[in-house]
Amino acid sequence: MNYDFKQFNMSEEELFTLVDHSSLESEKITAPRYSYWQSVFRVFFRKKSNIIILSILAVLIAFAYIYPLFVDYDKFGNLLNADAKHLSPLKAMNKLGYNIHWILGSGAAGQSTFDAIWFGSRISISLALACAAINMTVGVVIGSIWGFSKKVDAVMMNVYNVLANIPYVLLISVIIMIFTPSFATMVFALTITGWLSIAYFIRTQVIIIRDREYNLASKCLGTSTIKIAIKNILPFMTSVIVTLLATEIPSYISYEVFLAYIGMGLSEMSLGRMIFEAESAMVTPGWGFEFWSPVVVSSIITIVLYVVGQNLGDASDPRTHM
Repeated sequence: MNYDFKQFNMSEEELFTLVDHSSLESEKITAPRYSYWQSVFRVFFRKKSNIIILSILAVLIAFAYIYPLFVDYDKFGNLLNADAKHLSPLKAMNKLGYNIHWILGSGAAGQSTFDAIWFGSRISISLALACAAINMTVGVVIGSIWGFSKKVDAVMMNVYNVLANIPYVLLISVIIMIFTPSFATMVFALTITGWLSIAYFIRTQVIIIRDREYNLASKCLGTSTIKIAIKNILPFMTSVIVTLLATEIPSYISYEVFLAYIGMGLSEMSLGRMIFEAESAMVTPGWGFEFWSPVVVSSIITIVLYVVGQNLGDASDPRTHM
């Protein structure tokens, strides 16, 4: 079949170009660029509920860390004013002014319950983040090596069998009783063996994938155990680690609240300390806001942190990126 190329007002040389064959170019595979973390956040923000929950978390963090910077809080500022103590929100605003400080009433020393909650939240959240950072870092690193090295496994299993059978709360309580209750003491008590259960969990996950072909090939080529654990194993466990972190952070807030409630918590005014000091207000008519306000706020913080972490863990699973 003959074609008339004159209709294009171009010559055959202009219409057709000879393409040289290149064996090197033919081996190249083109594919869209893939970014793991971009895919994680795309999946995470795809759900509108995650945006709402993340917004709530942002508000909580802002009140816990930014609000105290602009407030001159003094717990004993109204100590000598008998009329300012144990007030409900309505009575507190009528007597002390219509502003945000008194929307949750006043406490036993005449202090603002609202201000006290956010000062206490900053301490409780900081404690949880510090403990989670230490325990997760130590637990993940040791757990990776523990699961991959059979020599380390033999030693660590004996360590785990001994320490894991010591009641965790009892161990924390003994350490706090020996040392002065403080932020540093609480971090030390919660991290001295807190990493062990994390390491054991990671060890179990590592054993599942340590004998795959690419790990055996790396070992035959002389790659060190630590490098194999960090480069070959940990990247496949991102979603597992994020999910584990989602349970760890709220748990430390719960530990702090529980220990303070039984009288063994921080000496600083944390959420747990507030709940402990307001225990009598729980059963006193008209004083309920002193007790239930920090209880509700601590519950909201732990629930929001847990949900955000769980959803981020689900988004971190590459199988959800399809």
